[in-house]
Amino acid sequence: MELLTKTLFLCLALALTNGAPAHHDAAVDDASLPDRCDGIGFDAITPDEKGTTFFFRGSHLWEGFHGPAQLSNESFQQLDDIHNIGHVDAAFRMHNIEQLDHHDHIYFFLDDKVFSYHDQALEEGYPKEIQQDFPGVPSHLDAAVECPKGECMTDSVLFFKGQVVHVYDIATKTVKTKTWSHLPVCTSALRWLEHYYCFHGNNFTKFHPVSGEVSGVYPKDARSYFMKCPNYGHGGDYKVLKCSDVKIDAITTDDAGKSYFFAGPIYMRLDTRRDGLHAFPITKSWKEVTNGVDAVFSYADKMYLIKDDQVYIYKAAAHYTLIEGYPKTLKEELGIEGHVDAAFVCPEDHTVHIIIGRTIRAIDLSATPRAVTQERPLPFSDIDAALCSAEGINVFKGATYYNYESPMTLAMSRIAPEPLNVTRAMMGCEE
Repeated sequence: MELLTKTLFLCLALALTNGAPAHHDAAVDDASLPDRCDGIGFDAITPDEKGTTFFFRGSHLWEGFHGPAQLSNESFQQLDDIHNIGHVDAAFRMHNIEQLDHHDHIYFFLDDKVFSYHDQALEEGYPKEIQQDFPGVPSHLDAAVECPKGECMTDSVLFFKGQVVHVYDIATKTVKTKTWSHLPVCTSALRWLEHYYCFHGNNFTKFHPVSGEVSGVYPKDARSYFMKCPNYGHGGDYKVLKCSDVKIDAITTDDAGKSYFFAGPIYMRLDTRRDGLHAFPITKSWKEVTNGVDAVFSYADKMYLIKDDQVYIYKAAAHYTLIEGYPKTLKEELGIEGHVDAAFVCPEDHTVHIIIGRTIRAIDLSATPRAVTQERPLPFSDIDAALCSAEGINVFKGATYYNYESPMTLAMSRIAPEPLNVTRAMMGCEE
């Protein structure tokens, strides 16, 4: 299962990130370009405002998780053309929603200078002395990574120099230092999907951004996780679906604002566009659900996954944990029987709406025992999934969806509205 998880993680995440057929990183038409599969390591790693991750080494970079090297000045022209810096010491993407003039800008560091870029253009007035923008942060850095409030105590940046970490508070412009001697010296660092990685040579170590704690078996070879290389666990090529071919099994948003869709054996986070869209095996987060899902809904900091006549309920904490005593049958948990096609709960509501065939049933989740309080016919059948949000209800059927203002308008409708097409912005598919 671990090998399968790694294989799916690589094939799906890498392909979905860039939306292009997978291929080996070495450029077959230019053998002079560096090949990150040679284990050369990186000087800096950072995502941009669109969620594309850039890997820097010397005067070259790699755009995304697969593809050949290119000169850095092809993407960040003034970096070399004007200042001829040749390489960068560290880089990070700013997270500062209080100051949108700086939010999502990329900062590059070299010696005692800092460069600020947005949309791959150098901001006016840069480069500056590091002390002008980041007082108390040393020069000649090894690595840097952003750390948003909620993952760190405040919106912060972690600056690495040797085994000393300088924690920079963005709002107060103050620095606290920590020594993490248990970590290798990080030559680059990356925050990806709410996890933190210290890269050293061709390896990486995942760490906690506040304590520096390392959990699990590390280091691991970056070539097996953050790039596509021969003989490093890649098990075939996953092609991104065309939007016209999309068919999902379930979709939900939990109380923390994390949005997911499920299709076959995989799921994808939809609220992580700043890190790109990535697909993973369902068993990665919900290990007991081994054969896909029929429907999913979220309620009261819990996520309900329905497969056949079984209901799995997970605590929606940092890591989903199956509640003791589950799974239970649909009859035991919700007072219904039959094949569930879709389910949804609207924000701040206590009613789950269950679609079975051509009927929609309302169940009061605050009642004990739970039972159907209302049942109405629908103007269509063969529904795949449904999601309720502040914008209304989207009912998905293949590569199209129907939008309704509320559960009442859905339940009372007798004619289906004009179908809308699933888009790349919604599902990360190819249009």
